[in-house]
Amino acid sequence: MTRFALTLEFDGTPFFGLQRQSHGPSVQQAVEEAIARITGEGATLHAAGRTDTGVHALAMRAHVDIARPFTPFRLMAALNAQLRPAPIAVTACAVVADDWHARFSCIGRRYLYRIINRRAPLTLEARRAWHVPQPLDTEAMHRAAQALVGRHDFTTFRSAQCQAADPVKTLDRLDVERVGEEIRIHAAARSFLHHQVRSMVGCLKLVGAGTWPEARMAEALAARDRAALGLNAPPHGLYFVEAIYPGERKEPQ
Repeated sequence: MTRFALTLEFDGTPFFGLQRQSHGPSVQQAVEEAIARITGEGATLHAAGRTDTGVHALAMRAHVDIARPFTPFRLMAALNAQLRPAPIAVTACAVVADDWHARFSCIGRRYLYRIINRRAPLTLEARRAWHVPQPLDTEAMHRAAQALVGRHDFTTFRSAQCQAADPVKTLDRLDVERVGEEIRIHAAARSFLHHQVRSMVGCLKLVGAGTWPEARMAEALAARDRAALGLNAPPHGLYFVEAIYPGERKEPQ
């Protein structure tokens, strides 16, 4: 039995998230079925994180154990051939130690949230960014975001369905930048609560629009109450960017 680490890129639009679901297609199901067609084995895909319906990934790390002999290149090529035309690609594949685990060995995760801030409707980016037509103050959003950086109880920014045992997390980074008409929000932490990034982004949008004063972000955090949440950003602007493991270089982007 060989353990392979996979790096997955996918468009989350047609999927009910990464994790296998009983009520609709998932990324996990698509990859596991592709492996079964190639190997005849019932392998289980383990990923660094979960994603909601419509959330995308640039480099989701995962692993799978396969008994049939493969080189990483052959496995990657075979998986990509079997996954077509689903919007999933295996962009890297490597043999790893038997005790390497995509989820439990991971020491850091990075997300990107994209807002297109213009009056005109979206065409090419319609399901790949959040369209906000009213002007947003990016500098105010960034200043307000810094109140969330550090170790806090993030109950306010946690889904009611979150299964995490503890709402306390350490947020390493929450930066807001504008590149032309696009606003990019970068979030980094060892791990996140369910809906945490989308909830933080939704409130930052209210700050940028002038609906919330900057201080309201810190007040919402301190409330430790989901009722204090102003807005949950839609899933289609969110991207899983990177999973970080011991011995791998960590560079802010």
